[in-house]
Amino acid sequence: MIRWFNQLTIAFGASFLWLVCLIYFTQGFRSFVWTAVSYQLKDNLKLSPSASQFVSSIAFFPWSIKPLYGILSDCIPIRGRKRIPYLFLATLLSLGPWLVVGLSASLRASRVQLTILLTLQNLGSAMADVVIDAMIAEAARRERASFAGDLQSISWMTMALGGICGSLLGGYALVNLQIDKIFLLFSVLPTIQLFSCGLVKENSLLPELSTSNGSQMLNKNVFDEDKLTTKSKSSTSRRKKGQKSTRQRPAVENKFEIPEKDGTLASRWFQSLKMACYALFRAFRQPMIVRPMAWFFLANVTVPNLSTIMFYFQSEALNLEASFLGTARVVGWLSLMFGTFFYNRYLKKMKLRRILLWAHVGLAFSSLLDVVLVSRSHTALGISDKVMVLGGSALADGINQFKLMPFLILSGQLCPPGIEGTLFALFMSINNLGSTLGSFVGAGLASVLDISSGSFDNLTLGIAIQVLCTFIPVVFLFLIPKEATGIAT
Repeated sequence: MIRWFNQLTIAFGASFLWLVCLIYFTQGFRSFVWTAVSYQLKDNLKLSPSASQFVSSIAFFPWSIKPLYGILSDCIPIRGRKRIPYLFLATLLSLGPWLVVGLSASLRASRVQLTILLTLQNLGSAMADVVIDAMIAEAARRERASFAGDLQSISWMTMALGGICGSLLGGYALVNLQIDKIFLLFSVLPTIQLFSCGLVKENSLLPELSTSNGSQMLNKNVFDEDKLTTKSKSSTSRRKKGQKSTRQRPAVENKFEIPEKDGTLASRWFQSLKMACYALFRAFRQPMIVRPMAWFFLANVTVPNLSTIMFYFQSEALNLEASFLGTARVVGWLSLMFGTFFYNRYLKKMKLRRILLWAHVGLAFSSLLDVVLVSRSHTALGISDKVMVLGGSALADGINQFKLMPFLILSGQLCPPGIEGTLFALFMSINNLGSTLGSFVGAGLASVLDISSGSFDNLTLGIAIQVLCTFIPVVFLFLIPKEATGIAT
């Protein structure tokens, strides 16, 4: 383990690896402060389960428009640099709202104002996530993808470590500290991140934007349609497509070529944006990218998310204390780490269709455990509520990681030069948008079934509907390329 970490340090630099680990640790440690947010919405603002889930869904919407931040950082450099300045800005946006919420009791007590501040905070966190993902993609490509899986693995394991620490300390803090102190304590990590941004040096990229070489390199390295066609197509059709692409490419490059000397800085930025959008469009057309993205979106939006409703049930109906619920999240994070290791060790060469099929069977089973928990059938077997909650959390988080890892690694390896942040963010934003819409669907289902604080009579029916919906994405597995695996070939 130490030798592996030393190899990564030599390959990418200590300051870069430190920044990657810090940002992902902070992302995971957000469980420390978002546990307090959940109790703020439930106990202090007295929101119903569906209203609380609705507020959380709005607050997390910035994670659904990540390509916007990717396009900005890829195409509009600030003082000649396109990563570190945006990371500074993102960190400030991530830090400010927690300071305001921690210092102002009136803002914490207002649903609208609290939602706005939480949304701004997520805007900063999402932007930082996009920028660091782009930097990882660039670094992995420079190393010819030899460490692509290692970088993704260390990122997720660091985030899991942050989640474990945040979940453990979050439950303890809720019992021993006031909520405003929790918000202020969390702001320490973004502050450290702000100063750490200055440790990583980034070369000026303005000369690249003022020459035609950048344009030609971008278009030359955008996904080659011949490389991603399936093996089942005949060699004749591939040859014809290659000839057609060859004839058209010079015209495309001339069309999007940036003037070497003429034009203002704004016009060069506009041309760069236009090139990035065109390159993104070409990349998005590739079946190896668009079909898994479409499936993953459907897999999230067709399954109602009842996590907030289950949180209300566990804390009110089962009377589970905050410290224990934090421990349950720790088990979930440990399961996520195990899922990352298990995938990289045994599953990354397996066909995606098979991985995703069994993942959804496992998710259906974990939802059935929730049915047993809500119906209290487990008590007849002498199984405690806490054991059921711990087991369900571990199983669900581990299985969800099996769904996510193949796409993360594949997207990171296939990012073409110039649009790393945009393409990687596009995949994740589709995932996040699907999750957000799934949360809205879950809130709507809870409202229709009249599930509210203190009234969980129909929760068993709601979870049963969730179990049935879990099998809907299985019907759409044909969207996943038949020969696709979790690693690029």
